[in-house]
Amino acid sequence: MSARSPVFYILFSVATSVLTMALKFAAYALTGSVGLLLDALESFVNLAAALIALAALIYAHADEDEDHNFGHEKAEYFSSGIEGALIFVAAGAIVWSAVPRLLDPRPLEQVGLGLALSVVAAGANLLCGWFLLKGAREHRSITLEADAHHLLTDVWTTAGVIAGVAVVHFTGWLVLDPVIAIVVALQILWTGWTLIRRSFDGLMDRAMPAEELGRIVAVLEQVKRQGGDYHRLRTRVSGNRSFVDVHVLVPGTMSVHEGHDLVHRLEEEIESAMPHVEVLTHLEPLEDPRSWDDPGRPLG
Repeated sequence: MSARSPVFYILFSVATSVLTMALKFAAYALTGSVGLLLDALESFVNLAAALIALAALIYAHADEDEDHNFGHEKAEYFSSGIEGALIFVAAGAIVWSAVPRLLDPRPLEQVGLGLALSVVAAGANLLCGWFLLKGAREHRSITLEADAHHLLTDVWTTAGVIAGVAVVHFTGWLVLDPVIAIVVALQILWTGWTLIRRSFDGLMDRAMPAEELGRIVAVLEQVKRQGGDYHRLRTRVSGNRSFVDVHVLVPGTMSVHEGHDLVHRLEEEIESAMPHVEVLTHLEPLEDPRSWDDPGRPLG
């Protein structure tokens, strides 16, 4: 496990967002480019999203309590959903600013210095996005992953805007500046929609990925080799934790102590291989027809 907490990664993102926002607004002030204004507005969204993510992570990692017996991990999905909504707001603001420039194009000023500032800001976002992805993998955090992908998308946005401003500068086609701004705004809308959709999936208790489910099934297959069986295997992902619920059927001749030892070994093996997983087993006699009552869809 990393020595750095998820909060550390988000604080790093907050600091980077403040730096890049200052650089990009300076670039816009120097050039007057609506494309660079687009970039600066998205940096403001980055900062707001990072602050929301910070609050969500602090809450999500609070200990279980009487009102939240399974923890607070789902708070991370609210954070990524809000970030997606903020991207929609930023895209709307970009289009609102670009349309008047379509009707009344304006020349750009001090393009060289403005683009240089944008390049520095894009480099900062690239490094921060890579760092956040590292933290997301270590902590299985959708909040860190969402913030990372948002920043990396911002890098591509900046690259497109820089290319567009350069073309405007060298060709004199002033109308390209607002056109590129609108095209990029439409592109970041897709990022916002992706984050909102993933957050919705998480809040709806989406099942564990197939690869992880396969590892769980491989452990449970041991039961069959001991004359037993299993069914009602259900899984759900909640933030950086996953929950497994399964019914284990054993021969009626097996003692309570032996049955308990069996399911305890199964739980330990699964949780040892995947520390983020919490397993709940229900022990049943194999010969009792009621043990096979399964109102849900059998997965194992």
